[in-house]
Amino acid sequence: MSNDTPLDLPLGSLIVDVVGTSLSESDREVLSHPLVGGVILFTRNFESTAQLAELNQQIHAIRTPALAICVDQEGGRVQRFKEGFTPLPASSKFGQSYRQVADSERDAAYQACHHSGWLMAAEMRAVGVDFSFAPVVDLDWNKSEIIGSRSFHRNPYAVCDLAAQYIAGMHQAGMKSVIKHFPGHGYVSVDSHVDLPEDPREYEQVAVEDMVPFEQIGQAHGEGLMTAHVVFPKVDSMPTTFSPKWLQQVLRDQLNFQGVVFSDDLNMQAARGYGSASERVNSAFQAGCDVALLCNNRPEVVQVLEEMSDHHDPVSSARLSRMRGEVATLSLGELKKTDEWKEAHDIVMQYVAEEDVIRNLDFDEKESNDTE
Repeated sequence: MSNDTPLDLPLGSLIVDVVGTSLSESDREVLSHPLVGGVILFTRNFESTAQLAELNQQIHAIRTPALAICVDQEGGRVQRFKEGFTPLPASSKFGQSYRQVADSERDAAYQACHHSGWLMAAEMRAVGVDFSFAPVVDLDWNKSEIIGSRSFHRNPYAVCDLAAQYIAGMHQAGMKSVIKHFPGHGYVSVDSHVDLPEDPREYEQVAVEDMVPFEQIGQAHGEGLMTAHVVFPKVDSMPTTFSPKWLQQVLRDQLNFQGVVFSDDLNMQAARGYGSASERVNSAFQAGCDVALLCNNRPEVVQVLEEMSDHHDPVSSARLSRMRGEVATLSLGELKKTDEWKEAHDIVMQYVAEEDVIRNLDFDEKESNDTE
């Protein structure tokens, strides 16, 4: 297949991964399929900032409109790319600062949160990444194995305040946001990467606590949202990702969310009990997901591409198209020479401790092939 003539295809509804630090012929064949709409990158796809920029250029050159490129680059223990990029603090760092000062003195926490969002987005845009699955707006109930320090705060209104600042920084850098994990993953202790969590609460408690950031931020920004692989038995027998009640009745109709609904990775153990790969992808679409993620299982991706080749949703395609980042005018090296980058870097680094960087490295070696 020629790399000089991009395929003219609308974006599909499946986000997949690629094997290594450059595109293989197998990668190119998969990314040329009409069902594919984007690529999610992992630590294994990163060797250097120059290599990453070249890989993203290769991906964008395959099709027109260009495939969307995304990553989990939250900061703290979830930061796929490190060397050459700013080590970002965990969201809880901003929440701790928010808690420790009086109402009238929270400007420092807000400013640092804004700069962190800008710094993450500006650096990602400089190497060609369109968007990051960030920020996490789950509440910190101090019981979740997988959320923990990724949460800004226990108080939903504090989460709204801090996430709004982070998103404003992302927007300033030309990146859309994806809030996660709807309707809330922080109350359950089980990690959905390894098992299906069950949240025993009534709908009313979830609505007045965990859903508040999704309602307020979703209505204010309405760009992207990721589902939780969590089942709420008192609301619906199906996990949120496969639940029309959650995604259509609550999210679309009640909360009036108009942005892209992304499933969390359908290769995670919490989702794998719901049929074959094609059945899981189709169930996510039928429930109300615009885009399904299927990662780190190329045989299943191929199966889905063969069995669901006729699927196309023009509304979902248009929504995903709006997630592509604004054109970056500076390379990463040029960005780092600007006063704006230096100011943001100096402020954000005050929130990064050495032990956080060590935890980040340890966590990523373990989880580098999982979505978050």
